[in-house]
Amino acid sequence: MTTDSPAYELAQVNISRLKFPLDSPELKDFVDALDPVNAVADSADGFIWRLQSETGNATDVPVFGDEWLIVNMSVWRDTNALTAFMYQGQHRELLGRRHEWFERVKEAMTALWWVEAGCRPTVADAEKALLRLREHGPTQEAFTLRTPFPAPGGGSAA
Repeated sequence: MTTDSPAYELAQVNISRLKFPLDSPELKDFVDALDPVNAVADSADGFIWRLQSETGNATDVPVFGDEWLIVNMSVWRDTNALTAFMYQGQHRELLGRRHEWFERVKEAMTALWWVEAGCRPTVADAEKALLRLREHGPTQEAFTLRTPFPAPGGGSAA
């Protein structure tokens, strides 16, 4: 018996340390872009799910108990789908401006890991993946786009 549905999906988390409060004039362009960029992500090829609160985004979801950190977490079909979204359109423009809004941090702030299809990771799962990546570097359990690992069972990393 074969199935066309993948057994695993790609979870991603990225956190950022704010330079200014979210309601500050310095972050207005970033905050104003959240809904449009999220709408593009929601309709992107390979997009499956994203973390959001009642606000429609995740800027008020606590991570690592630090009120200056904001979290973005989503699930994608694979690394190709995630990469295609990240490096095009308005999201790419915002990436280019990230140092205006967020502190430069030396430790890993982005991690990827495979989840069983249908699984929706929690912030605790994301924190665990980031801590694992920081402690051990890229492994099957937590990795980066620069050092991807295939899905469990020998599937492609792409």
